[in-house]
Amino acid sequence: MAIITLTSDWGTKDYYAAAVKGTILSMLPTATIVDVTHEIEPFNVAQAGFTLKNCYQCFPSGTIHIIAVDTIESMECPHVVVKAEGQYFISTDNGIFSHILDEKYDEAYYIDVPQDSDFFTFATRDRFAKVAVMIANGEPLSSIGAPRERLNPGGTFCAVARDNTIEGVVMHIDSYDNLITNISKEMFERERRGRDFTIMVKGDLYTVDEISDSYLDVDVVDLVAIFGTHGYLELALNKAKLVSLCGIELKSTIKVIFHDHDDETLPKAGSLF
Repeated sequence: MAIITLTSDWGTKDYYAAAVKGTILSMLPTATIVDVTHEIEPFNVAQAGFTLKNCYQCFPSGTIHIIAVDTIESMECPHVVVKAEGQYFISTDNGIFSHILDEKYDEAYYIDVPQDSDFFTFATRDRFAKVAVMIANGEPLSSIGAPRERLNPGGTFCAVARDNTIEGVVMHIDSYDNLITNISKEMFERERRGRDFTIMVKGDLYTVDEISDSYLDVDVVDLVAIFGTHGYLELALNKAKLVSLCGIELKSTIKVIFHDHDDETLPKAGSLF
């Protein structure tokens, strides 16, 4: 039984998701369709990539993922299907695959499959759904189109380490208003080398100087830093909304300063109020 997932920026008010599901089921009634999310910020390729990156490995081999974010095709950004780790990804080559797969994949092919419509504004229904069913029916990727030798880079933001500092950015804000940075646990521990540290949010306005295991390790409305299951540094307020209360946005700077002794010039961590 084929599993086909949908990730989009359509929201749930309109008919788009239902139309795509109906199209798939008309061609493949036995398909299992899973909604990853339809609440991606419009055209936010990086957010869609982050979301799928953190869940696709939970699906069984052979799963087909349709990513419907910024799907308009051009010469520079064609429609493609990519195979990686035994799974398939169908989208526009707009940089999304580097966000999902870190540029590690097995095969990539142009989609050269005619669509069943004279309109070109709904590629997910009119083209991606057809390709997903072709894959589910066992057709080789070579029947879909010619090989694509190189996928477009996604312009991902990498945290930078220099001297005694790591400087990163907010790369995702979840539905709890927690912020997830691009500072990985691996980089943090490599640069820390057992030293004390201060994590700074909005300059030195809000700080935290320890990594917790749970949001509940601090008092209500205190700032907490953890490494989530995604492997990146996450900052939150216990039982409150960090982003809304503190006016933080995507790509805001987050800085980690390492020091070998207590630095009295840095504010101590604690409640924001």
